[in-house]
This record gives sequence, structure tokens and C-alpha cells, in this order.
Amino acid sequence: MSIIIYSILGFLGFVLLFGTFFIVRQQSAAVVERFGKFVSVRHSGLQIKIPIIDRVSGRVSLRVQQLDVVVETKTKDDVFVKIKVSVQYKVIKDKVFDAFYKLDFPQDQITSYVFDVVRAEVPKMILDDVFEKKDDVAIAVKSELNDSMLNYGFDIIKTLVTDIDPDAQVKDSM
Repeated sequence: MSIIIYSILGFLGFVLLFGTFFIVRQQSAAVVERFGKFVSVRHSGLQIKIPIIDRVSGRVSLRVQQLDVVVETKTKDDVFVKIKVSVQYKVIKDKVFDAFYKLDFPQDQITSYVFDVVRAEVPKMILDDVFEKKDDVAIAVKSELNDSMLNYGFDIIKTLVTDIDPDAQVKDSM
């Protein structure tokens, strides 16, 4: 009988010991909740939580990430083009709470803003200007994105127009 009790106590001790400590990797953050309510954000290193009561509800990468968005739009001279915009972004270390709780899918939000800005800028230009002023499009996307995504804890590092692909018929005629 005492072997069973010692086995149960040993198992509970093992669970409590490993439920108390957790590791947060470099360039990431862990969000800790107590009974479903936010408690704290923990950064890299060995961390402690109250077993069974606290839980790590999620982890957020603080590294620079890249999202490639392909937008098809029409230029002023009625040429359809596919424009690939690469957005480099990261979570702001002091705003992990906002990045984790305010947006479910930040990539979708960024994609929507890229579509909106590109479809507003490119139809004002002829095809040759799109190639010449691709940096202006990238700057407009970055400006619009940065203004809106800062509220959600994201910093837009850089936006690049990496590819401009006109319609196949236009390419053939060139």
C-alpha cells in the first residue's frame, strides 16, 4: 500500500516540478495566463509559473518575418499587372500583449492593407511608370501599413516591390 502512495506522490511531485519551470527561447516571448486571464509576458530564459493555475497560452516570435503578397491590378493604360510586394515586419518587444490579443491573423490584415494601397496607387500610373516608380509604391505601402499596424504591436521594417509581371499579351508585344 505504501508503494502506491509513494508512487502517486512521486508522480505528483514530478508533475509539479516540470509544471513550474518553462523555457522561453531567444528572440521570442511567452504569454502567461492565470485561469484564462492575462498575467504577464515572459522573455527569453528559464521562467517560473504556478503549476496547474498558470499556463503558457502562447508564444510570439520577435524575429523579423516576411510576407509576400501578389496583387493583380490594372494600370492607367489598361494593362493588367501582377505586383509582388514583400513586407518585412516584426512584433515590438514592448507590445507583445497587443500583438497576441488584438489580432487573430496579422498576415491577413497586412495582406488587406497591401491590396488596398497597391490598388489605389497603380491605377494612377501607366505601365512604364509602374516600373520606374516601384519604390514610390513600396513607400506608400510601408507608410500606410506602419500607421495601422503600430496599434496592434507590429513594426513594419521594410516593404519591397520585388516583381512586376505584366499580362502575357503585353510581354509578347514588347
